[in-house]
Amino acid sequence: MHRESRLLRSLLGTHSEAMWLGLGGGIGFMCFVFRYSGQPPMLTIVAQAHPEPMIGKALARTGVPHEVRRTGSPKVAERNLRAALDAGHGVICRIRRPGQDFPDPCDVAVLGIDGDVVRLLDGEMPLTAFMTEWSAVRKEKHQLTEITGPPTAEPDVRAAIKETGDRLKGPVLGNRFDVNFGLSGMRRLAEHLADPEVLESSRQRVHDCLEVEHTAPGATRPLYADFLDEAGNHPAAPLYRTAGELWSQVARDPSPELVRRAAQVEEEAAELLVGF
Repeated sequence: MHRESRLLRSLLGTHSEAMWLGLGGGIGFMCFVFRYSGQPPMLTIVAQAHPEPMIGKALARTGVPHEVRRTGSPKVAERNLRAALDAGHGVICRIRRPGQDFPDPCDVAVLGIDGDVVRLLDGEMPLTAFMTEWSAVRKEKHQLTEITGPPTAEPDVRAAIKETGDRLKGPVLGNRFDVNFGLSGMRRLAEHLADPEVLESSRQRVHDCLEVEHTAPGATRPLYADFLDEAGNHPAAPLYRTAGELWSQVARDPSPELVRRAAQVEEEAAELLVGF
């Protein structure tokens, strides 16, 4: 259901997908509308924890020994990749999403290289195509996370829950852009959707952002509710299941009123997280 959590579950075999989600930061909310001359407004929503990468946080929280490598050289990157695979280690690479013209990155689990084919958890890619997509992420050039052992620490679930609540209530970045994050970001989304131009240009985008991209279905809220149940039947779990249902309704019908209803449920749930 959730890309990063599924990768960790598959590579490490410990914890559920829901638990990896919660330990990696859980849920969040970011909403921006980008306006370019001659183009309709472009709405972007990220419903999971953001902007700190989830995989690194989850590995650190569970004491998983790992090493992150970056290099500007494709040859060195391929050598690092082959060495990690030859050592039998779990490998996660950050590549550009195939088929896109801009470097929107995603994490993929590399299982092996057979001749000129790279085996991934989600399929296969020609080695040349994989290297092209790996090289396209400029900020994190050829990023490779090599997992060298199993978890060594009992995760502090309570700290993870409180951190998620604090981030939803804000601030996140500590600057003027914080208005676009957390509960404030949800209220901003309702304002944006009240603009007929934004609403008309964003119907498919709202669906994709709340159900598919950088999220799990229902804006990741149902999966986070599963994490809260595993953490000890946290009282916010039912609220997040309700919020997930509302966000899925928003994905089908992006109305300001539905967003405001979801935000009200989220505010009540976030107070429970912080007070846990």
